[in-house]
Amino acid sequence: MRCVILDDYQGVATSYADWTALDGVATTVVREHLDGEDAVAAALANAEVVVVMRERTPLTASLLARLPALRLVVTSGMRNASIDLAACRARGITVCGTGSSPTPPVELTWALLLGLARGLGPEGAAFRDGGPWQSTVGADLAGAVLGVVGLGKIGSRVAAIGQAFGMDVVAWSPHLTEERAAAAGVRRATTLHGLLGASDVVTLHLVLSERTRGLLGAAELAAMRPTAYLLNTSRAGLVDTPALLDALAERRIAGAGLDVFDTEPLPVDDPLRSLPNVLATPHLGYVTAGNYRTYFTEAVEDVAAWLAGEPVRLLT
Repeated sequence: MRCVILDDYQGVATSYADWTALDGVATTVVREHLDGEDAVAAALANAEVVVVMRERTPLTASLLARLPALRLVVTSGMRNASIDLAACRARGITVCGTGSSPTPPVELTWALLLGLARGLGPEGAAFRDGGPWQSTVGADLAGAVLGVVGLGKIGSRVAAIGQAFGMDVVAWSPHLTEERAAAAGVRRATTLHGLLGASDVVTLHLVLSERTRGLLGAAELAAMRPTAYLLNTSRAGLVDTPALLDALAERRIAGAGLDVFDTEPLPVDDPLRSLPNVLATPHLGYVTAGNYRTYFTEAVEDVAAWLAGEPVRLLT
């Protein structure tokens, strides 16, 4: 039986779990990202099992139709919008997930926020390159307003850290209640525009759906303060990217901390790479040793359980 692990960028999938425990399964690791359906179909030819990392490679209905041998898909995490679950069900393909910790993206959100607030990008570059000694003036977080859009598992943790920094935390989401906000110890904004206009930092922690896609467009970005920062470690589709590029280039907001992008890996000539008020990371929110150990260990468990006829952590 052939198992293919896709998008193992760091080449660590086989070091975080014992794949040899899967008797009779030959495991192949693909480190490079495969662009285009033809390349993916060629890599997965005759594979009965495919392991995907988050949403790095979409498994669309048209791709699945080209993989007649495929019987099991394992994804890291219990949600993957890039897998066509209906097409999997129609083709009799089992889809399983794994556990995932909410703390790594929380920590990266704060890494980006602190980096923006204290100018770590330009100051670090100047330090390495022999540039000016102290060229920026940091923003104060204590007493500033942190606007959290989405108060779920990740957003509530981000809010708690904001409170520890002495920030005034306000939150909004389409279904956030006063009771839920009070339980998290934050103020509830009645409207998204109200939160945007009142916040010194806006951080996004919503699930991407048809309702939330493009939630922040030109009008919403215009509602933000010119001294405010925007953080997005959730999904790129929550923000209208051309509108964000305009707002950043024209300094209508102070800057953005980004970990997610419309196209990943981001093309080398993308304008986001050259804007001085952008601090960006290559979708590292979930990339920690603890999460990877969970992902790959439970992926092996998923395959073993499926082989035994008792699949676990089912998504279909």
